[in-house]
This record gives sequence, structure tokens and C-alpha cells, in this order.
Amino acid sequence: MLNRLRFASLAASLAGLSTVPAAAQSYQITHQYKVGGEGFWDYLSLDTVSNRLFITRGDHVIAIDPAQGTVTGDIPGFDRAHGVAFDDAAHRGFATSGADSTVIMFDLTSLKVLGRIPVDVDDDAILFDPASRHIFTMNGDAQTASVIDPVAGTRIGTVALGAKPEFGVSDGEGHVYVNLESSSEVAEIDVATMKVTRKWPLAPCESPSGLAIDVQHHVLFSGCHNQVMAMSDAVAGKVVGSVPIGRGVDACRYDAGTGLAFASTGDGAITVIQEDAPTRFRVVQTVQTAPGARTMELDPRSHALYTATAEFGPEPAAEANGRRRRPPMVPGSFTLYVLGQ
Repeated sequence: MLNRLRFASLAASLAGLSTVPAAAQSYQITHQYKVGGEGFWDYLSLDTVSNRLFITRGDHVIAIDPAQGTVTGDIPGFDRAHGVAFDDAAHRGFATSGADSTVIMFDLTSLKVLGRIPVDVDDDAILFDPASRHIFTMNGDAQTASVIDPVAGTRIGTVALGAKPEFGVSDGEGHVYVNLESSSEVAEIDVATMKVTRKWPLAPCESPSGLAIDVQHHVLFSGCHNQVMAMSDAVAGKVVGSVPIGRGVDACRYDAGTGLAFASTGDGAITVIQEDAPTRFRVVQTVQTAPGARTMELDPRSHALYTATAEFGPEPAAEANGRRRRPPMVPGSFTLYVLGQ
């Protein structure tokens, strides 16, 4: 009976994928917007309700009209801003401030700061889970996830992860999945109990960073620092495929409308992967962007991709301990790239 049920599930998944249109043409850069401004950047996050693209910039977060490439708002008060998440029903946004271990809550219309929520140390990635209607932050050094009630604006729980988390995604059915960078695993969180229920290894992936999900077919896409994207069956809890990607991955996305997954890498490329079936994947394109364009966002309505980078000056001399320092950003050079088919 179990085999029959598994076969039926697989058949349904394949049938669902057969209705996904194949990529009609290749992705290419369609627009470049010189945004300028100060501060290094991290995640790009699109609020599809207000149609604003939020980009974290160190000590502030900017909101951009993606159709025009113009800055429409600025949220101050951060100390190493990383990620942004949205609860559109509560009309609130939430952004991590990693150096002071807080989340800044703001109004999605006025962008006025509504409060500052303490979480565990080194909060980085952040997401909204529609099943629990809670916000989850991924706290690297603490090796935890903090859980926030977005209506009350308070932390209500902590999930021990046992390794350093990077990105997380929700399946909308009661689970949050997290890439564990330091152990090269995926952790599954039960959002009701706020506990880890399973972990599985991601080999051949090492040091996973970006993470995306095909919710319909329960497939996870983990972007890994050994230049591999590993695909997991989230039901079975195991890796079912892998493909090569570029160097320095920091974001992954999946487009349910086209069956395409994407990995953006700091070497200036976006790898485009076709999901032909829940266990069959292939690279269909590598789009050249610009060096440093390691983070990315997808608009599921238009299928457009957004990435950003800047120009850099000469690399400074190494510190006494041999550690390399980040080269300075050329003033006014921060640029938003829009890619389409």
C-alpha cells in the first residue's frame, strides 16, 4: 500500500510538472538602474502587495520602485542589516539588525519604525511562515531560530538548531526548512512545537547558503559554497539531485510558474536550472551579471529577477593576522539589475 501511495504521489507530482511551461527564451539583463547611496548590501526582498523592493544597506534599508529603479523610502537605525520579511495582513515589515541582535518592525505604508524586538545573537535571514503566521529569524552565531508574533511585536520562542543556520523557507503546511552551513545539513522545524523534527545531510553539498522551495512538489534547492546546488525531497528527507553552479552563492529562488530554479553567485552569474521532474534537474543557462551580484530576488508575477552590486576600488593590504579586508565601494556606484526573458 505504501508503495502504491508513493507511486500515486510521484505520478501526481509529474503531472503537475507537465503543466509547467518550458522556458521560452533565455534570461538577459533588461534594465540597469544606478541607485547610488551608502552602505554595503545584503538580501533583496520584494513585497508583492506594495510592489516595493527592499534592499538592506548596512545601517539602513532602502525601498525601491522596481519598475523605475528609484528609491521611494529609507528606514534607518540598523547595525548590520541583513534580511526583510513581510506580514501583509498585519501590514508590517520586519528586518534583521545582526550586530545588535534585534529585529526592527516597521509600517509597510509609511515605513515608520514601530518597534525593536530583541532576538538571539547574529540574526541574519528572516522569513514569514503563513501556517503559523509567525516570523522566524536565523541566528548564525547563536545556532538558533527566533520566533516572533508579528501582531504583538514580541519574541515568543526559540528553536535550537545545533549548527549555524543560513537561509530558511516555509512550505506553508507547518514546516520551516533551514540550511545549516556549519554541518552541511537541512533542518526541518515543526512550527507548532517550535522544535527541530528532522535533519538530513546534503552531500555532495558543502556549506549551504541560499535556499528555495518548490512547495507543490516538496523540493528544496540548496545553494552550496563548493559550487553545487543540491536538491532535496523534503518528504523523504534526502538529496535527490545536484547540479553545478558558480562561485560564492548567496541566494536561491524557485519560480512555480516556469519550473525554474536560480542561484546567484558572487563571481557575477545566475545559474538557471530546469526542474523536469521532482528528481530530475538540468542547467539550462548561466546568465552573466556583474562581480559581487551574489544576492537576488524573484517576482513570481512577471518572472523577473533582481540582483545588485557595485564597483570597487583597489583591495586594501591584508591585516597583520593575514585576514583580507573588503575593498572600498566606489561612491554612487551601487546598481540594481533587472533580468527578464
